[in-house]
Amino acid sequence: MNSKEYIASGILELYVAGSLSEKENEEVSVAIQQNLDLQTEVASIEKAIVQLTAFTKKDSSYSFDTIKKQLELKDTKVISLQKEKSNWKMYTGWAASLVLGTTLVLSVLNTTSLKDQLASNSLEKDLLKAKIDSTANTLTNTKKLLAILRDKEVISVTLNGQSVAPKAYAKVYWNQSEKAIYLDAKGLPDPPKGKVYQVWSLKLNPLTPKSLGTLDSFTADTNKIFTIKNANNSEAFGITLEPEGGSITPTLEQLYTLGAVS
Repeated sequence: MNSKEYIASGILELYVAGSLSEKENEEVSVAIQQNLDLQTEVASIEKAIVQLTAFTKKDSSYSFDTIKKQLELKDTKVISLQKEKSNWKMYTGWAASLVLGTTLVLSVLNTTSLKDQLASNSLEKDLLKAKIDSTANTLTNTKKLLAILRDKEVISVTLNGQSVAPKAYAKVYWNQSEKAIYLDAKGLPDPPKGKVYQVWSLKLNPLTPKSLGTLDSFTADTNKIFTIKNANNSEAFGITLEPEGGSITPTLEQLYTLGAVS
């Protein structure tokens, strides 16, 4: 057979891997020594094995596609095959080990890639389910909130912006039977770092503030609607900006909104 047929047969790969019988090895060795094209092909196969092995040792983060892209065969010197039989066995054993190692590496990389893809698909399904559950919860909460707002027993209190933040506003929906308020704080700007909004129940005469707590999740909460316990006989509600952790008494210079119960 001619050079192209010899190369296409795959016998050179088996030769480099040491998978041929001793008689076949000798026949192929003679053919290679007599044909420059076959010598070049064998050198290319050996170079590919060495390059791939170097890549896999150098960086375990290489992907299968990365290795395939970087595996560019270049011209190389032809290795002499005129060696003693004992050296030949050592050489073919080394080559076989490289081929086996390379095969295992590619197998692992392909398997890892498949596992990553399956994990990614599973994650996407989990995220979609979580989004659906979140949407369902949001709808449930919205219906509950609408029922609360439409309750004739609920008192609505508008909190207008004060001098420190004239454009700020908020609204309190006070359900006295449940001893709770529902605060819509959408009209407040995000608090600066290290600061937090604190809600106050107020008695007006004499002025007596009582803390209803801080809005610690204000920035993270998209709807800006908060349920707050309030067992007080409130005459007004106010919101101030305080240091993280809140304050014992309101900082009046940082009074953002204020509204009296009508």
